[in-house]
Amino acid sequence: MAVTMHDVARLAGVSIKTVSNVVNDYPYIRPQTRARVEAAIETLGYELNVTARQLKQGRTGMIGLAVPDLRVPYFSELAYSVMRAAEDRGLTLLIEQTGPMGERELDALRGQKRRLTDGLIFSPVSMSPDDTTPLAVTYPLVLLGERVFQGPVDHVTMANVEGAKAAASHLVERGCRHVAVIGAHPGEVVGSAGLRLKGFQAGLTEAGLTPDPRLVGVAGRWVHATGAEAMRQVLDTGAPVDGVFAMNDALALGALRELHRRGFAVPDDVAVVGFDNIAQTLYSEPPLTTIDVSRKHIAHEAVRMLIERMEGLDVAPRLLTAPFELVERASTARQGTT
Repeated sequence: MAVTMHDVARLAGVSIKTVSNVVNDYPYIRPQTRARVEAAIETLGYELNVTARQLKQGRTGMIGLAVPDLRVPYFSELAYSVMRAAEDRGLTLLIEQTGPMGERELDALRGQKRRLTDGLIFSPVSMSPDDTTPLAVTYPLVLLGERVFQGPVDHVTMANVEGAKAAASHLVERGCRHVAVIGAHPGEVVGSAGLRLKGFQAGLTEAGLTPDPRLVGVAGRWVHATGAEAMRQVLDTGAPVDGVFAMNDALALGALRELHRRGFAVPDDVAVVGFDNIAQTLYSEPPLTTIDVSRKHIAHEAVRMLIERMEGLDVAPRLLTAPFELVERASTARQGTT
């Protein structure tokens, strides 16, 4: 038969309430009493019934993560980081996809799965800054990404403008004067594409360069194929190109393939910078210079903030911007350097 809390209390010579206080890490217990209870637990091999405790507290021990598309490497690696952060806090993660265009975002917020989770980490792509009404939910919610600002919930975002500006500055410092950007979403202002384009153009302007509209490649979804297509768009204009900033690493990898196909040497003819620092960037040819957006930091902080809300923290909505750094690799190395 399974060992019970009664068995532990009997062996330790204390009340069941005292045993409960010890296993729940209640601070005001005499060290001698705590030691006796812990010794009894070890002797009997008692294991706390976590599921029963969670149900009693009205919790499931599971949190949700809703992202647009796990085929995009950034989101699959983000999901892994969130899963690890959740496991470190004793939680299970339920992962959902809302679709590349965010067509199932409302279902993620309002659907039946929310009965299974104690809170949700949510990365929207289709909602605008005015779409705050769907975010007024009754459970703990933390936003990721850039689509919704000043909403009624906590928000963890990244330095899109600053990171893209750093990428542009790096290419100019390397000697590039005809720098293309790929991944643009025409008309977008709030969102990764709009913010990264803003930062990129600011970096060029501060360096004394005038952004050339011929060097802007449009891509809907940010995947390898659209990166190659956007690179073709730019090259087919006939405009000179000696540097490329891709708005994410998948786009950059697609651009590298197209540049190689056209006979350009990277980095001698064209230097390339990506964004996100996904695992593949170490194994491209050449290895890709990229903006590291602190994915693990984002995951850790999102889980931390969600748990604080689950535990009853009642403060004004918080906005956290994760740090970034430029990781320099061979795709922007000067000729004759490694």
